[in-house]
Amino acid sequence: QTCALPIWVVARALRLAMDGRRVAVNLAGPSIGDERILALVSDAINDGLDPGNVTFEITETAAVSNFESAVQFAGRLSGIGCELALDDFGTGFGSFTYLKHLNMHYLKIDVEFVRDLVISETDRKVVAAIVDIARSLGKRTVAEGVEDAAALAAVRSLGVDFAQGFHIGYPAPLEPLSAAPPT
Repeated sequence: QTCALPIWVVARALRLAMDGRRVAVNLAGPSIGDERILALVSDAINDGLDPGNVTFEITETAAVSNFESAVQFAGRLSGIGCELALDDFGTGFGSFTYLKHLNMHYLKIDVEFVRDLVISETDRKVVAAIVDIARSLGKRTVAEGVEDAAALAAVRSLGVDFAQGFHIGYPAPLEPLSAAPPT
């Protein structure tokens, strides 16, 4: 049995992207490989969507559990112009394999390495290594869990491209998305 909620979320995100907004959609493990998502994106492109406005985020854990499906799915989304992010990077056990086989545009550095970045030499070395690897492969980096100015300064000093977290902004509702999902 499939869940309608991920499809509803993707459809809403694509409508925002059709209006010129950049959107990022987290895909749960069961959504990876869902042909309905690919069909929604293809239909939206036919209706004028710039696929470069859409980033799909796949967690490293989901990629581990559905590796072949994730490789194929990521390849198809990338092939039609969407961007892809490997979320929670560094938490799995085969990260370099994923970098080699998954066509990702962004590596989202897991909060585990960002949380204590200011006080942990180990975390600074890990983040610096991730940034170096990402750059050498033509990928951009995003630090997750940036909670204060010191953490932001630390990720900037290490060359991280983007940051997200409560220091950057809190979650907020989008006014046109107030309708409840289908039941």
